[in-house]
Amino acid sequence: MLARLKSLFPNGQLEVLTGLTVALALVPEAIAFAFVAKVDPLVGVFAAVIVCLVTSLFGGRPGMISGATGAMAVVMTSLVLTHGTPYLFAAVVLAGVFQVAFGLLRFGQFVHLIPLPVTIGFVNGLALVIGMAQLEQFKTPTGWLQGSALATMLGLVGLVMLVMYLLPK
Repeated sequence: MLARLKSLFPNGQLEVLTGLTVALALVPEAIAFAFVAKVDPLVGVFAAVIVCLVTSLFGGRPGMISGATGAMAVVMTSLVLTHGTPYLFAAVVLAGVFQVAFGLLRFGQFVHLIPLPVTIGFVNGLALVIGMAQLEQFKTPTGWLQGSALATMLGLVGLVMLVMYLLPK
């Protein structure tokens, strides 16, 4: 399939199309994680642009992409609530310094030592935390949604779950 696509788009056009696709998918993801982290959506978009730019300039592989992650959004939520948005920038820069240092020290080779149950447990815990953060969408300033607003919200959630479950990738 990849060979067929490369024949349709010679001279690097496939890479440009791939980059545009990733960029279009990254915008709603960055905005969603900004909501989870309780920061302005523009902060999420700027952070995603910077992360992608740094990854593309200093990444280890051609075509490497990066973007916002749920793990960072969950950690950053408590940081922003406790200390405010200015500390978010310092924490992200420090995380970047750690990543560069780990890359230079070739620590990536040790990832295979992490047991699969630990990885699965981490991802499941992350899913629970992100799911709990989404419950805020069912609240109003006076309390929980009720009546037709609650029915509409539950209907939309059910529709999205149905689409994700029934439609092929």
